[in-house]
Amino acid sequence: MRLRPSAIVLLVVLLASGAWPIQAQTPFVSGDLHRLQSVGDVQLSPDGLRVAYSVRKSDRPGRPYSEVWVMEIASGAVARLGGEDGVASGPRWSPDGREIAYMGVAEGKSGLVVARADGSNATFLAPIVGTNHPLPSAGERIAWAPDGNRIAFVSATEGPEEEASGDPAVITRYLYKPTASEGGTRFNDNRRVHLFMVDRLTNRVHQLTNGIHYEHSIDWSPDGDEILFVSNRSADPDRVFNYDIFAVRVADQTVRRLTDTANAEYQPRWSPDGQTVAYLGTRRSLTSSETTMEDTHVWLIDADGNNRREIGDGVDNRQRSVGWAADGQSVFFTVQARGNVHLFRLPVAGGSPQMMVIDRGRVGAWSAAADGSVAYAFSAPGGPAELHLRGGGSSRALTTLNEEFLADRQVAEVEAFTFESFDGRSIEAFLTKPVVLDPANRHPLVVVIHGGPHGQQGAAFNANTQVYAGRGWATLMVNYRGSTGYGQELADAIFKDQNGGEAQDVVESVDAALDRYRWLDGDRLAIEGGSYGGQLTNWIITQTDRFKAAIPRASISNLVSFNYMAYYHDYLAVEFGAYPHEDGIIDLLWERSPIRYAGNVTTPTMLVHGENDNDVPIAEAEQFYIALKDVGVDAVMLRYPREGHGIRETGHQVDLLERSIAWYERYLGGNVTSTAASR
Repeated sequence: MRLRPSAIVLLVVLLASGAWPIQAQTPFVSGDLHRLQSVGDVQLSPDGLRVAYSVRKSDRPGRPYSEVWVMEIASGAVARLGGEDGVASGPRWSPDGREIAYMGVAEGKSGLVVARADGSNATFLAPIVGTNHPLPSAGERIAWAPDGNRIAFVSATEGPEEEASGDPAVITRYLYKPTASEGGTRFNDNRRVHLFMVDRLTNRVHQLTNGIHYEHSIDWSPDGDEILFVSNRSADPDRVFNYDIFAVRVADQTVRRLTDTANAEYQPRWSPDGQTVAYLGTRRSLTSSETTMEDTHVWLIDADGNNRREIGDGVDNRQRSVGWAADGQSVFFTVQARGNVHLFRLPVAGGSPQMMVIDRGRVGAWSAAADGSVAYAFSAPGGPAELHLRGGGSSRALTTLNEEFLADRQVAEVEAFTFESFDGRSIEAFLTKPVVLDPANRHPLVVVIHGGPHGQQGAAFNANTQVYAGRGWATLMVNYRGSTGYGQELADAIFKDQNGGEAQDVVESVDAALDRYRWLDGDRLAIEGGSYGGQLTNWIITQTDRFKAAIPRASISNLVSFNYMAYYHDYLAVEFGAYPHEDGIIDLLWERSPIRYAGNVTTPTMLVHGENDNDVPIAEAEQFYIALKDVGVDAVMLRYPREGHGIRETGHQVDLLERSIAWYERYLGGNVTSTAASR
């Protein structure tokens, strides 16, 4: 059909005026956090025809919860595990692919459950007890024996120490604080995590390890004789963090050691033939139980503990989630790179790594099939993590959990750019643009700083920045020196220099953004961050008054008090090369503490903290709040009950987001200002 010229003119006018009857999209709002879903764990069946995956949902009061679903890949048909309430996590296929073990509820009891792949015949096998003791990189918690008749799992038992709950409470442990104080438990519960096995033929549970150490991160050997695990067997494990790899013989519970290094090993996995173990490891002797400066790389070791060698050193970035290909000739692992997380495949005999998934975004959990196809969770810029499948040289999404909802929402664009910082170092930043961008006027800018410091931000979907974009604000995320994803040298560039060069990188990123995006309003700047990002927020507002509002979350204000009050006490030793009492480090910590310079602050500040936070105790917010009040700064402190390090309950997240918007609107004004007014 050919249109007359007059009809063409009318069509152009309608499109230009917005009068054409198309479905309108609206920006994100804070309440949308309740509606978003994301894929977490991913496990392909042994035959590669089905995939079990967990879905994180937030549509109930309290914290997000997990459901487990099983999809037939060819048809897309799905079935849910977990009974009526649907709460389940950690699905693991039986060797024959007929059943799935998971953590959930069955027969009115909570713990290890086995069900058929369609969710029927759910049977409770054993309780699983947790602990509030910090266990970084805990790895696999459920593992099937090759015969399918036995299942190993990780659970906690009572420790030898007297419970610190009396009047007075008697403290004897160095690590006496838990990760987060929940349910009134103020102290480490002293439980020890051990390996257990349930024999389905006899319906009996056997404890395979015991003692005062913590054992976790399990993998059953292909011959069924041994189970790999990770444990810290140093002379003083509370004070010295040093994971090594061990194996327990199932028949008689004898334990043998595979590694005995001064550095740390994580997540061991048997090769398909049982001759080799792949794992993640480091080289340095001082390793923190918290964020670590050194990137983990992929290593191999022979099953007898000999011939330890690093094979991931050709990829100069942080590597995680290592696992074997079915043929045993290569390993898969994820790599952090320039704000993204990619999936690599590397031949164990040597050679160049193959980049399996290099899309813009973040690969989460993954699982490989015998034919080389890979199922994985992937968070793209346009939405939360969905389930994807890569095979035959291409990838496709298997789930569209958020498709209907996102069809009504306008997703803001995220643009990456690099700039030269104060010392000539190249730094990358990511700018999320306002949903409705008016280049003829000026938009406010909110700087959002990541934690760690050894972490990264990127283009993957971020609900908070999308809500800000809907308000007409741009957000700037910067991977300052110390961030991961840019090689070991950049991660090391923060050594002995916290609140130094990386803080300057953040400030320099603002100038670079203002120069690049002329529609930004340099007179309406705000800054926020969580954990280490909160620490940087505190520091930066003591050094400059250019930010009109600040929101530090779970932030450190006094490096000295933080070192002695957090549940871990080795983090700053790694970052500064010695403990505070050594080499004058305590003076340097005080010199780099934001509270020392509180008298310089003029920026209105809303401090946010979980009342049960033991990673960064709430005293860090309390003392900075009083210091700011003494100075005469407009300061508010939000204390969220039941929360630890970070705000987890969705209702609290929505509340914080709405309060943050109100705080910024109070000090930044409207969404845009006219170009003339800003001159």
